[in-house]
Amino acid sequence: MLRSREHTSLHHVTFNMYFQSQTNIIFFIMIFAICDREVCCVGFGAELVCSYTSGLSPRQRELCKSAPEAFLALAQGLKLGLAECQYQFRYHRWNCSTVAKGRSFGQIVILGSREAALTYGMVSAGAVYAIAASCSRGNISECGCKTEKRSPQEKWKWGGCSVDVSYGMKFARRFLDAREFEKDARSYMNLHNNKAGRLAVKGSMGLGCKCHGVSGSCSMKTCWRTLPQFRKVADYLVKKYRRARSVRWNVWSDLRTKKTKVKPKSRELVFLEPSPNYCERDYDADSLGTHGRNCFTRFSGPGSCDLLCCGRGYNTRLRTRVWRCNCKFHWCCHVTCDTCTETKEVHTCN
Repeated sequence: MLRSREHTSLHHVTFNMYFQSQTNIIFFIMIFAICDREVCCVGFGAELVCSYTSGLSPRQRELCKSAPEAFLALAQGLKLGLAECQYQFRYHRWNCSTVAKGRSFGQIVILGSREAALTYGMVSAGAVYAIAASCSRGNISECGCKTEKRSPQEKWKWGGCSVDVSYGMKFARRFLDAREFEKDARSYMNLHNNKAGRLAVKGSMGLGCKCHGVSGSCSMKTCWRTLPQFRKVADYLVKKYRRARSVRWNVWSDLRTKKTKVKPKSRELVFLEPSPNYCERDYDADSLGTHGRNCFTRFSGPGSCDLLCCGRGYNTRLRTRVWRCNCKFHWCCHVTCDTCTETKEVHTCN
């Protein structure tokens, strides 16, 4: 049996604290950006972050101090996952925005919804991706280029610098899963979606190759594994979000789909509770509402006023933009520009 909404809220207060702490981490990373490389900041930066970031569990703080370069990369991955989530859903009622100022994901994790499933998957994927990218740049001492043992074809062989995604998956699992210590439905849901996010990165890996041979004959190729653009990973997770499986927790402490009573596949996203319509502001339902959101009138579907405004109608106003344009350099020595203006209609939901 699933626990009550009130119990869920209490259970995930600490998780909200954890995501709130990621805002602090990103602040520190902005400070570290003044260095030429991440590694030059680790000496003082990691100790600062590990000691003063609130909301970390003892295990997470221990991991932070033992692998500071990986921890800093993971924090960047959390920011990457959030930014990509907001991009993917910028035209939807739920747009992955914060519910409360200062929280990376707000209280979206309270409700065990389809959107919460995507949130966990996207953050987990961002963490793996950022750590793997940092490994390939040589910024993490515990990892580097991965050596492949066997080539699948005779006409090419492994070489170059293959991205070590396995280290990123291991560290992200140890760090993010450390929060899910309660043996209940929601923890199992979060753990499952964390894993789905990690596997999304692994399954999206590409192959880079270089030809060898006389006169460019390419009689032999040297190949290595590469990271895709993170958008490709996010696109994959959005597809999984749309096909997410509704599950329930059983007495054997695992998740089963409600319809077929079988275990969901590792790459699937899973959720426990139905989603609200996200039309009205309702913190208990993890909804910011759509009042004041910009919308479009010339088409239907995501981003349209019909969909975003939920039947409440919309307001239209004119917005004028003024900028310098058609600038020319005259010898010697001055620049002349025209003044350009553009006026367009802007529609916002009531």
